Amino acid sequence: MQTSDAEQNQDEAIIKAKLIVDAALDLKGERIVALDMRGLSAFADTFVIVSGRSDRHVRSIADSIVKTLRENGEPPLGVEGSDEGRWVLIDANDAIVHVFEPQTREAFDLERLWSDAEVLDLVPESDSLFED
Repeated sequence: MQTSDAEQNQDEAIIKAKLIVDAALDLKGERIVALDMRGLSAFADTFVIVSGRSDRHVRSIADSIVKTLRENGEPPLGVEGSDEGRWVLIDANDAIVHVFEPQTREAFDLERLWSDAEVLDLVPESDSLFED
């Protein structure tokens, strides 16, 4: 049974988002949310939103994601915000990754902005929340 191009693209989008989520989890990224942006956005199939505890943690998580994407033949088109580390934006073509410090994430509240997007079930429940 052959899959259609649309089904293959859907599978590839989910696989890439999972790759990003796993790279963030490897560096203890917190409050990870993956959003299905297909049908809502012309510029990305998925958004992955991650929190780090400090600017250094944010940069480390972003570096892990970029390294993983490159190792899998998907080098990012661009990375912004690494110098400050409060919000790193990774343009991975059809996936957009936001790695935030907690205060910056709350200020921008992308989950509310994109509340029409379906949340993809890619993060184990215990890894999706802040650890106190």
